[in-house]
Amino acid sequence: MGRWSAHLAPLFVQFGDVRDGDRLLDVGSGTGSLTRALAAAAPLSQIVGIDPASPFVEFAQQTLGSHRIHFEIGDAQQLRFDGASFDCTLSMLILNFVPDRAAAMREMIRVTKPGGIIAAAVWDYGEEMEMLRAFWDELVALRPDLDASDERHMPLCRQGELAALWREHDLRDIVNAPLTIETSFDGFDDYWSPFLLQQGPAGACAAALSPVERDALASRLRRRLLGDGEDHPVHLRARAWAVRGVVPPSAAG
Repeated sequence: MGRWSAHLAPLFVQFGDVRDGDRLLDVGSGTGSLTRALAAAAPLSQIVGIDPASPFVEFAQQTLGSHRIHFEIGDAQQLRFDGASFDCTLSMLILNFVPDRAAAMREMIRVTKPGGIIAAAVWDYGEEMEMLRAFWDELVALRPDLDASDERHMPLCRQGELAALWREHDLRDIVNAPLTIETSFDGFDDYWSPFLLQQGPAGACAAALSPVERDALASRLRRRLLGDGEDHPVHLRARAWAVRGVVPPSAAG
């Protein structure tokens, strides 16, 4: 999914109303897609990225680390920073994977200055993240017992759910909006092969199938995306839901 998060990141940065010179925190920075977009949009800002996966942190630090950009291992549920350390805290495509989202929200609010912005985005798995919607629709048609694994059941991925979480934590001036990009594939193999890398819920389910089932799924997906014609490029929408809100004065940590 990093291939598409890099396309989403500039839209999310614009939505987040990031101001150049602000001190910025990227929660769940991964390999650095959002931090890269932040650095381009705010060349005077100091940026810190945290992620629990040490290989991601090491890669991001090696490729993007500088006198103003730093990555470190960290847990969204227990941030090491002092209160009111950042002007803006952003989290892209990870909040729905955090076990205790309420704890993560409290921590993001604590480390953000009163009047600062907290923003997040999550893929719309249920409808308009079409590359995954196609996968899950065809997998569940083939194996109905795997419906519980469908990412449409994940929290925060439906319209209004992120905004509701922001309201629960008393953020102000809340804005909720869709962010849509196009995902383009050179052909069917370009679409299908990433699912065989065993990454994420979809990759895990694909890996657990028998070879016969995996081939059957590939055939169903090929027919869905290409019909009965020759292989050709495929273009699919990918929508994320984004929210931002302002930390009230009473939230000073």
